[in-house]
Amino acid sequence: MNEKLLYYKGYTGNIRCSQDDSCYYGTVRSIAGVVTYEGATLEELEEDFREVIDDYVECFKN
Repeated sequence: MNEKLLYYKGYTGNIRCSQDDSCYYGTVRSIAGVVTYEGATLEELEEDFREVIDDYVECFKN
């Protein structure tokens, strides 16, 4: 089975589904620490993914 991924600004995140919580969630790869995102729909998931990447980049820019 191929894993579904999200891409934004050079970052990659995975897509997981929680049937218990009726939502989608994921983690950003290749980032120190754990950066997560979630959404009730795939559109919300992708929006939250982009927001956490933007926040991460803003927080750690030089």
